[in-house]
Formats: sequence, structure tokens, C-alpha cells
Amino acid sequence: MTLMLKPPATLTLVLGSSLLLVACSSMQPKPATADEMRQRVIDDQVKMYADQEPVTGPITFYEAAARALKYNLDYRLKLMESALAANMRDVSAYEMLPKLVASAGYNQRSNDSGGTSIGIEDRQVSLRPSTSEQRYHTLGGLGLSWSLLDFGVAYYRTQQKSDQILMAEERRRKVAQNVLQDVRNAYWRALGAQRLKPEVDQLLKRTQTALDAARVAEKKGLLPRQEILAYQRALLDSISLLTVRRQDLEFAQSELAALMSLPPGSPMILADEQETTLPDMNVSENKLEMLAMEHRPEIMEEWYRKRVNENDLKIAKAQLWPNVGLDWSGQYDSNQYLYNNQWSQVGVQVSINLLKLLQYPALNAEQDAQARTDDMRRIALSMAILTQVRVGNLRYRLARQEMDFADESLRVDGSLLDYARAAKTTSFGSELEVIRAEGRYLLSRYQREAAYSDAQAAWGRLYNSVGFDVLPDSIEKNDIKTLAQAIKTTITATPQLRSDIAEKAVPHAVDASAPAPQ
Repeated sequence: MTLMLKPPATLTLVLGSSLLLVACSSMQPKPATADEMRQRVIDDQVKMYADQEPVTGPITFYEAAARALKYNLDYRLKLMESALAANMRDVSAYEMLPKLVASAGYNQRSNDSGGTSIGIEDRQVSLRPSTSEQRYHTLGGLGLSWSLLDFGVAYYRTQQKSDQILMAEERRRKVAQNVLQDVRNAYWRALGAQRLKPEVDQLLKRTQTALDAARVAEKKGLLPRQEILAYQRALLDSISLLTVRRQDLEFAQSELAALMSLPPGSPMILADEQETTLPDMNVSENKLEMLAMEHRPEIMEEWYRKRVNENDLKIAKAQLWPNVGLDWSGQYDSNQYLYNNQWSQVGVQVSINLLKLLQYPALNAEQDAQARTDDMRRIALSMAILTQVRVGNLRYRLARQEMDFADESLRVDGSLLDYARAAKTTSFGSELEVIRAEGRYLLSRYQREAAYSDAQAAWGRLYNSVGFDVLPDSIEKNDIKTLAQAIKTTITATPQLRSDIAEKAVPHAVDASAPAPQ
């Protein structure tokens, strides 16, 4: 028997076969071409530095912090993750709504449907073959369904998504704290580099000139060989130390530029501002530890994660109980053999998987084990945080002592340099002593800058270990100048916002324009 298909059915079959062939061919692996990879690199580089305000003047600490927060790629990634979590929560909330499904279709047969009837006792045909369905007819419907189980699962999922938003926000806070801490450390080292690098370069040139003169003196035999070699050895040691320090300074500038995501070749001149007075930490460790337990983002993230895990078990338990389903639909069929072409129907269904009830004791045990595990993870993290607070407090005190020692060393080396210059003669030994004194003095200045930078970093690390953040509410919508002022205002307002420790822990700036500790 030959199957006869009408043109619409033939066309549908041909289109379906063509789509299937195209889909199969598109599943073959296609490695990226060299041009595609090159274009990807170009596009990524453009996106790295897109929409950045150019540097138009000396960069203050607050502007460096503003640029790092606005343009730092890690921080921007966390902002996007927070936005993604919020969107996922919104999508999950819609799953609590009933399902409203509209449908339309076309039905076609190659022959008539239908049948006959036979007697039950004599098995004789009692009716002639007949049909109640047209070969070609259209269908339409609108159905509304609601499931108690689906609603419960969607409700708990939405709660989970809400907690995941809070977790993403805590991760954003932590990244922001780390970025500001890195900026604080790199900024002061880079500022020291800017102050000392010209003098180091000048002294390196003088030392190299003295070394060349010593080599000439050695060849001419103007001084005893042992004395001239010792002189050269001292000059080489000075050059080595100065070169190492110069590299440290240059690395600090590169690190700060990377934190601010400055495009390559962008000018970076730091504002040579007056140093701020470092605070005296007179707050007890017990108070700091209590504040850290209340404010650290990691602990709050673990707290929200526990709630997410609890909702997972609530979902598993909800699936054990009876499910109630409500259905309503309105239907239309163009079949002319039907007595009623339009109708509606309502249904209620209750179902339960009795065997799944056997999981209930195991779920209770899992719930208890999960709660204990979450609590232990949070407690272990809390112990690590308390250690960070204690170590941070100790490091800050030691950094303050190291800075005091660096101040005293700088004073002594400055006096030695003045004495060497006053006693300078035309001899090689006298010139060497001046160069040595200048080298020691520059190294002392470097150590003083490094000690102050370490003290600032230690203070910032201690502040971060407590978990305080002093970011303004809005970042994306502000320009750099406005954002820098907002950060400065927020930091300046810290004594009022954090009155529980600020009275003793937060200093007043020496200069109103100078960066204050966060």
C-alpha cells in the first residue's frame, strides 16, 4: 500500500531532515583559527582598559584607591557575580507561579480513523465502520496547572538564591578589602620610589665615576694595590646595594599601576603628600577579636552557606510528602464531527511515593551531620581569623618599633654624611668615605620609607583582619574624582561609624589632604 502524503506533510518531512543534517554537521569540532585568536587578544586588551578616565595630574592615595576599586578586574568580576546571583534569584522566584501553557496544533492523517462494534456474546459485527474525526483539523488549548511540590521546591530554591546573593556580596567585600590593602601597601612604597629614585640614580652615576677613577689609579700605580682594590670593592658593594634597592622601588610602581589597571605607558606621578601619624593601638585583643567575629566577610559567608545547605535538606524532605496538583484547561478542536468543539476541564490530583518515606530517617541523620559540619567549618575559620587578629596586632606593634628604629638610623646616618662632607679632602679615601656615607644615608632613607610602608600595610592588615570596610555605597556611577572624595569622606567618617574602636585606634591626619589610615 502506497502512503500518500499531502504537500504540507512532505514539506515538513524535508525541512526536518535538512535541519537534522545541518545539526549533525555542526557538531564537528572547529578549532579557533590564528586570525580568531589574534582578534580575541585585541578585543580583550580593549576591554581591559575600556572607559577609563585618563590620568591628568598627581595621583593621591584616595585617587589610587578609587581607580583600583573602579577599574580593578578582580573587583569588577565580583560585582558581576553579585549581579548574576541577583538575576538567578529573580528567575527562581518566577518558578513559584502556576504554569499557564497555551498550545496550538494541526492534525493530519493519511486515512480516516474509526472502527466498528461487535456483540460481546455472539461476536457479530453490530455497526458498520464509522469515524468521528476529520482527517485534517486544528487544535488549540490554554492550560493552567499548579503543583504544591513544585511551589515548595521553588520557594526553598528562591531562599537559597537570596542567600547566595548575600554570599556573593560578602566575597565582593573581601575582594574590596584586599584591593584597598594592596593599594595601601604599594602606594607608599611607590611614593618612596618616586622620592628616592632620582637620588639613587645620581649616586649610582657618581659611584660609577669613582670606580672608573679607581681603575685608572690602579693602572697608574698611584696608590698601593691592596688599598685601591679595597676601595673598588667598597664601591662595588655600594653599587650592588643601590641597584637592588632601585629594583625594589621600580617594582612597587609597577605593582601600583597594575592595581589601578592603568594602560601601558600611562603617566603615573604620585602626589608627594605629608605622611600621616600612625595610630597607637590601645584596644584590647579581646575587643578586636569580638569585632572580627562580627564583621569578617568569610564568617558571614559561611553562615549563609549553612542556610543554603539547610534548604537543600528541606527540599529533599518536601519531596517525601504528598503532592497536590490542580489543573484547569480550555480546549478547542475544529473537528466537525464533535458535538462540542469547545470545552473546559478541571482536575485535582493527590499523589505520594510511599517508598520514598523510607528516606526520612536518613535525611534526619544527614541534616544533623550537615549542621555539625557547617558549624565546625565556621568555628575552624573563626579560630584562623582570631589568629590573624593576634598576629596582625603583633605585626603592627613590631612595625611601629621598626619605624622608630629606622628614624633613629636615618638621623645617625645623616649626621655621619654631614661629618664626611665637612672632612672631605682630595684623596681617594676621603671621596670614598663621602660616597659610602651618601650610600648609607640613601639606604637609611629607603629603610625608613620601607618601614613606614610596612607599618601602613600592617595597620591596614590589622584593620582588614577585623573585617571593617569603608567603601561608599555607589562605585560604578561615580567618576574618579567624586569616588576619591567619597572614599576620603567615608574613611574620615570612620571614627563616628566605628565608635567602638575608633576613639583609640583611628588617628587624626596630620594634613587634611593627606591619606588617612583606613
